[in-house]
Amino acid sequence: MSTKVTVKGQVTLPKAVREAAGIRAGDRVKVYARTGGGVIVEREEAASERDAYRRRLEDMARRKPFRGFSTDEVMRLTRGEE
Repeated sequence: MSTKVTVKGQVTLPKAVREAAGIRAGDRVKVYARTGGGVIVEREEAASERDAYRRRLEDMARRKPFRGFSTDEVMRLTRGEE
């Protein structure tokens, strides 16, 4: 896909690109220049999205996937030791 740069340096992201990146009107984006030429545009996450993601990670970290087993028992199971 291609798009034209305006005199003010603005571009319109094609609809397919916006949809794929989850970019909606009013969203902020980050723009990075690549050393070999070209640019990378990505949606900037809102603080609330980052906080929600962090909470999900922290919740997963608190889970105990092997209840009722000691660490040694889990290690024996994962190594195939009887």
